[in-house]
Amino acid sequence: MNVVFCDLHAEPVPGIQVAKALADEKPAVPVILLGDHDDQPQLTAALQTSAAGFFTKDAGLDEFLVGVHAVLAGHRAIGASLMDKLLDRLGQQQATSPRGSASQLSPTELEILAMIGRAQSVPSIASSRGISNKTVRNHLAKIYRKLELHGRTEAVLWAARMGLTRS
Repeated sequence: MNVVFCDLHAEPVPGIQVAKALADEKPAVPVILLGDHDDQPQLTAALQTSAAGFFTKDAGLDEFLVGVHAVLAGHRAIGASLMDKLLDRLGQQQATSPRGSASQLSPTELEILAMIGRAQSVPSIASSRGISNKTVRNHLAKIYRKLELHGRTEAVLWAARMGLTRS
């Protein structure tokens, strides 16, 4: 499998545009975006893009290699310093705007959310539950709506905060 490492501020094409272009390839090529420590706000904002990995250049070697392996396995990876910033931001958002609760979710939705929290892919979830990828995506859409989440990254963080990621 291929992976591309790209600086957030690459010239002449910025990293986010490289990630978008390579996501449209068949098969898609995952992109890991790299930025300076001062680029943390732009890297956390880039979580809404098709890039697969997000690290500051001062990330430790072990952390970075674990992230690369996760991306190569089909997951997304976020550096620890960025995760800290993201959790702080989500904590502030949660304090100002209450989100839905787990009681709104069906048992199936809770189980799928827990699997997402453990970084399982849509095909993996579909296979283990004996359902189609589309059905998993439909469940995820309902989960996002009920919990007022804006995507998989927020769902993973929500599941972790609720203790759903423990085996």
